[in-house]
Amino acid sequence: MEIEILHGLQSWHNDVLDQIMLFITSLGDGGVLWITTSVLLLAVPRIGKESSEHMNVRRIMGISMLLSLLLNFICGNLIIKNIVQRPRPYTVDTSVVPLIFPSEYSFPSGHTSSSFTAACAIFLNHKKAGIVAFAMAAMIAFTRLYLFVHYPTDVLGGIVLGVICAFVVRYVVKTFIRPRFFKETA
Repeated sequence: MEIEILHGLQSWHNDVLDQIMLFITSLGDGGVLWITTSVLLLAVPRIGKESSEHMNVRRIMGISMLLSLLLNFICGNLIIKNIVQRPRPYTVDTSVVPLIFPSEYSFPSGHTSSSFTAACAIFLNHKKAGIVAFAMAAMIAFTRLYLFVHYPTDVLGGIVLGVICAFVVRYVVKTFIRPRFFKETA
């Protein structure tokens, strides 16, 4: 059934949509969008008349994102992918020639899990920004199906892994980091 879903998406392909999907998926390459966002949240000094409380929330969000991304990378890319060793759809069904050729195993989708762990970390600290981040994460996840490099269950697994990592880090930050380093927000 999964391969049928992917084949259904192949009928959507055209030059314009292909370029859009390639651009969106590239935002998830190596988690660069999310790493850059978290570093900016941490590095930018007080913005205008931003309160100390708001600045601390922003920095906690940056720390949470970085730690979630790290935990997600360890669990997803270093452990789960190497245990499951699921081949990519394009290596199983050679009737479709993908536009990109990722080399790692397929399950779980790293683009999806890193995007959802970052989006969830944002959401847990700032709901409005989190909704925007979840929309971006969903678009990145969809491109992985469109580009025939992941199965739907790879994407679903990435979503679940990403959210779990964000909640684990939320607990660690709330319990250990925030009370020690951000006393005003404890």
